[in-house]
Amino acid sequence: MMQQYPAELPNKGPRPKGELEELERIWATPKGFRMLTAVNNTVIGTLYIGAALLFFVLAGILALLMRTQLAVPDNNFLGQDLYNQIFTVHGTTMMFLFAVPVVEALGVMLLPQMLAARDLPFPRLSAFAIWAYIIGGLVFFSTIFYDMAPKGGWFMYPPLTLTEYSPGSNADFWLLGIGFIEISAIAGAIEIIVGVLRTRPPGMTLAKMPIFAWAMLIFAAMIVFAFPAVILATMLLELERAFGWPFFTAASGGDALLWQHLFWFFGHPEVYIIFLPAAGLVSMMIPVMAQTPLVGYRLIVVALIATGFFSFGLWVHHMFTTGIPGLSLAFFSAASMAVAIPSGIQVFSWIATIATRKSRFRVTVPSLFVMGFLFIFVLGGLTGVMVAVVPFDFQAHDTYFIVAHLHYVLVGGMVFPLFATFYFWAPMVSRKMLSERLGRWAFWLMFIGFNTAFFPMHITGLSGMPRRVWTYPGYLGWDMLNLISTAGAFIMATGVLVFIIDLVRNFRFGRGGPENPWNAGTLEFLPNDVYSTRSIPHVTSRDPLWDQPDLAQQVREGLHYLPNAPTGGRETVITSVIEAKPQYVIQMPGPSWTHLAAAVFTAACFLLLTVKAVAIALTCGVLAIVSCIVWAWQLDRPDQGEVDIGGGIRLPTYMTGPMSHSWWAMVILMLVGASLFISYVFSYLYLWTVSPEVWAPGGSPALPPWTYPLGSALLLTGGSALVYWAEKRLPAAGRFSLLVPALLVLAAALLAGAVGLEVLGHVRTGLDPSANAYSAMVYMAAVLTGQAAFATIILCAFACGRLAAKRMDRERRITFDNAALLYWYTAAQGLCGLVLIHGFPRLIG
Repeated sequence: MMQQYPAELPNKGPRPKGELEELERIWATPKGFRMLTAVNNTVIGTLYIGAALLFFVLAGILALLMRTQLAVPDNNFLGQDLYNQIFTVHGTTMMFLFAVPVVEALGVMLLPQMLAARDLPFPRLSAFAIWAYIIGGLVFFSTIFYDMAPKGGWFMYPPLTLTEYSPGSNADFWLLGIGFIEISAIAGAIEIIVGVLRTRPPGMTLAKMPIFAWAMLIFAAMIVFAFPAVILATMLLELERAFGWPFFTAASGGDALLWQHLFWFFGHPEVYIIFLPAAGLVSMMIPVMAQTPLVGYRLIVVALIATGFFSFGLWVHHMFTTGIPGLSLAFFSAASMAVAIPSGIQVFSWIATIATRKSRFRVTVPSLFVMGFLFIFVLGGLTGVMVAVVPFDFQAHDTYFIVAHLHYVLVGGMVFPLFATFYFWAPMVSRKMLSERLGRWAFWLMFIGFNTAFFPMHITGLSGMPRRVWTYPGYLGWDMLNLISTAGAFIMATGVLVFIIDLVRNFRFGRGGPENPWNAGTLEFLPNDVYSTRSIPHVTSRDPLWDQPDLAQQVREGLHYLPNAPTGGRETVITSVIEAKPQYVIQMPGPSWTHLAAAVFTAACFLLLTVKAVAIALTCGVLAIVSCIVWAWQLDRPDQGEVDIGGGIRLPTYMTGPMSHSWWAMVILMLVGASLFISYVFSYLYLWTVSPEVWAPGGSPALPPWTYPLGSALLLTGGSALVYWAEKRLPAAGRFSLLVPALLVLAAALLAGAVGLEVLGHVRTGLDPSANAYSAMVYMAAVLTGQAAFATIILCAFACGRLAAKRMDRERRITFDNAALLYWYTAAQGLCGLVLIHGFPRLIG
């Protein structure tokens, strides 16, 4: 366990007076109403967690209303229509407004501390995502109060959610609101991936990262690849509702099962998206409670990666009863069982850590919640293996057995670790610790209440009670079990209420609380303030506070890297991806109204589209784009050359190309776009497979002449060549050349022309997107390429503005690099779309 750290500290002797005061001034949180502009990770992380907890409580209240309705047979406490709205909003809030956001919030809060970074690399992006989530979430939840809430369940299956069966705007609030919130989740995922890979302290190689950082890295990567599927699904369903493009209408060649494929390709990985960070938190807490290193660190990392990988092969687990082929049933049944193996590795590692001879396991409130998690989650995992057995699933599907399994996995696998986290890490941001006495009351009430509420549902389901029913007759024998479940729900709610009382009594945001009260070994318990750590330490082990006893004092005295603010602003050290070697100092933005305005106007745009206020919505969309442009313009700080970070190391303050954190963010964004397009390709081929006769009457669809796709392809490749030429002709520093802006403008025009020519070809062929699913899918390819082209054109225009202001040249070129990357990606997607739309039908025809 003990390792030698460098005998020579980066900085020796007392630091100059005034350094600490300067850090406090630069990183100070705005006061008064200007606090809305704050970007400090502790401030916005606390706000993020608080908002997620609010949605948890609101969704819990809705759950109590449902349980009251189901407590006795033939109850008329709630009407059927209101019950369906409450059921939909409860599930949607728990899954989309609580579970994923609260995990991202913990990442924003804890990762900079665990990595000893001053902040994550895109603090305004985090703040934008949080405000967009809060505004969109509150508006969505409020629909329950004026009879505008969706009624189709949190899964929104067509055909129930098509206009014929769900008229009005209720379903649109779900489709546009949740789709928008998913976009904010992707923004947070980009921040987390780049933060974990590029802002680790010197010496913290991938093999020395905290388990929670590994879990959050995998969590964010899963969001990048899973969430685009549900974003595409919401786009398709909203287009069908708004314009009649029949993606899910069987009579026109669509298929309602396409929604289930897209939704569950997101939905089942989401279970593990929620679970993995919670498991990472447990892997952080158990060694501290046992005061011994984690057993099987490398195996747990492999298990986390394996869980993330397997989770993408399980989506048909939810569709065993839909009539899919037997071979598919066998494959997905085996995959559903296999995912239990990496989960079991983690459970046995935790048990081994607790049971090791060196363990001095302490029974505290966090450890009680962890033990409760182990008990409940293991039971949920066992029932998960049961429903992975196809014959059993045929019997239990759509019964209350599934409701019980879902809650044992999600509440046991996520909520109990979350409450352990609150008690364990509260001293990091609170001047007082939460109450041990109230915490024990909260745990036992929640633990007893949860099992009382949900364990009987296994029996209720096996007795035949279907899920999603709003009432039931008394002669079926379900009444007593339902009454017990309702009593348990209220007991659990009492435990949550005790926790809230504890928060109100004891949580006080600010510094001055006990330092490292649990004697943890990881960096988040270093002395910290608004600027995070006083200096960024050199890390030589996985538990540096245990292995380097003087580290906390050294960091407090500024004896490690970056003890001051050499650029005069907010900054942190960017390190290499594998070995965490210092590469450059990133200059980060401070508080601003721009990201807040962008969040408000973006939310307003989506929400106004819901109520068909198109003109006002488009105006808000334009204002959102303007806010983003102003925000991005402020990010370009003057290059201050090389600065001293301590230890004789001088680092540059500007970086381009693959070493730049901005380049990494653009690549991740391109992966999001690629995932969205791949989901579209799957949808296109799936619908062609299930209804070929409706798609192509007579065996061959009507296609434009080859001149149209060839013309579009030439425009795309020509534009890409122009961007490449512009890259080679970037001017020297301080000079301006009309050639590069002219090339970018022409390339943008060619990109727009390529999309327009593709659409024109289909229009002249007489293809009507509302005629059948084939026509709708053809135009959808142009929609997806068009939205990527729109973003690319804006970025090209932004690069032209940089050039005109002489703030971009062949050395300071990250804006151009990002524009070029996005252009080439858009061109590649457009070319793939042309091959699919024009080549595939001719190939098989």
